[in-house]
This record gives sequence, C-alpha cells and structure tokens, in this order.
Amino acid sequence: MAILMDGKALAARLRQQIKDEVALLTQQGIQPCLAVILVGDDPASCFYVANKEKDCAECGIRSIKYVLPAGTTEQELLALIARLNNDPAVHGILVQLPLPKGLSAAKVITAISPSKDVDAFHPENVGRVMQGKYTFAPCTPAGVMKLLEAYNIPVEGRECVVIGRSNIVGKPQAMLLLHANGTVTMCHSKTANLAEVTRRADILVCAVGIVNFVTADMVKPGAVVIDVGMNVNAEGKLTGDVDFPAVEKITSYITPAPGGVGPMTRAMLLENTLTAAKMAAQA
Repeated sequence: MAILMDGKALAARLRQQIKDEVALLTQQGIQPCLAVILVGDDPASCFYVANKEKDCAECGIRSIKYVLPAGTTEQELLALIARLNNDPAVHGILVQLPLPKGLSAAKVITAISPSKDVDAFHPENVGRVMQGKYTFAPCTPAGVMKLLEAYNIPVEGRECVVIGRSNIVGKPQAMLLLHANGTVTMCHSKTANLAEVTRRADILVCAVGIVNFVTADMVKPGAVVIDVGMNVNAEGKLTGDVDFPAVEKITSYITPAPGGVGPMTRAMLLENTLTAAKMAAQA
C-alpha cells in the first residue's frame, strides 16, 4: 500500500515556520503584505480568495482585498495595479484568475511588477524559472517539489512524466523537475500512446483537470504519483485526476486529492510573499 503524501500536514508545518519568520520581520518594522484583487463574483474565486485571507491572518501577513465589479474596465484594473506596484508597504500582488470577459489576463499579469508577482506568472519570472535563476516559482509546481523533498523522494536521475502543459502548472513543473536533474517527458492531449509513456515514469505528475484520467494501467508499479487535479465528480465531491483507489494499490507514494497538492499551493503563496518582503527590506 502506498504512503500518502500529506500536503495538509506539511503545509501546516510550513505555515508555522512562515509565521515565525514574519514575526521576526515585523519586529524589524516590515510587515509582509499581500494585495489580492478579485474582479467579479465567481463563487470559486471568492472561495479561493477567502482561503488566502485566512492563511495570511494565521501567519501574521497583512492582506488587503480589492473586490471590483465584473464591469471593471481594463484601464481601471491596470491603474489599481500601478498604484500597488508603487506602494512600498505592499510586497505581493495577486490578481485572482480567471478574469471576466473583456479583460486580458496576459496584459494584467504583465502589468504586475516582477518583484511583487508572487504567483510567478509575469514573463520575466517565467523566463527566470526556465533559466533556473528564479526568486519565485509558481506556487503549485513549487508545492510539488516541497512535497517530494519532505518525503525524501529523489528526483535526480529519475524518469519524470508530466501530463498537462499549462503555463501555470505543466510547463513550470517540468522545468523544476529538470533543474532537480530529473529526466523529464511532457505529455498532453496530442501525445500518442500516452499510457506507454506514463508507464516509464518513476515520478508521474498529472495536471489535466479530468476525473479519473490516470488509471492503474498507466502507472508503473512502485511509481510516485502526484495528483494536481481538482475536479467535481458525478456525486458532487471534490476529486483529482487520478483513479485513486486503483492507483494507490500499485504506487510507492501518492498524493490524496483533496489534501495533497492544494494546501501546498497555498503555503507556497505565503512563502513567496515572505520572500518578496525580505527582498524589499534589502533593497
């Protein structure tokens, strides 16, 4: 039976470490601050923003929330970002995605100062991740790497397969595994003979957003399986991309979903905000 990689417990330990560091920084007169911008009233986005506020409060990070109506113009949104870029008391800026129609996510992301881009979506930060010279890594891939490290799972020399090629997870995940000296294969909807490729993986990361996409016949016995997916199944329950009951039986390590990668993503956002505050203090 596989060892469950408990992201919830690890994230709680990380939040405690972050809380201690935030307290030290605050004593020096610098309170880390995260500004979150929410445009519209998408229920999932509102839920995520509320969780981020809660996490910040737990760690002593000041959070400022800007809730803008769905009809907000791009000009108005960019003006708010420019104001926050120029505010020395704000260390991290996060614009909750997806944005309502008519607003360009690419334009908005590029408007955020790279030094305050705690999501690491800005083209400059994406380029730094490619080069391996980054300050911030995108939160979900960074959380996956922390999980592997916490469970003493070596990446060097291992066959790593990433299913999914999004800019937010798949591509940066492949880069981080590559920087850790893994041999990385990226798969996607056009990959021929997908199961043949995934069965080679010592470490398999799935981020496609489809319930039960990864089945037992796609997994090498003894592999490490990281499930990044967060979906709602036919019964209305949250579930990942992996057919967990079947796959768990043949893996060495596996993340539950929920309770695996999700809490780590949130913890990495806090860590990135703390890093941004430390950088500002040294500037």
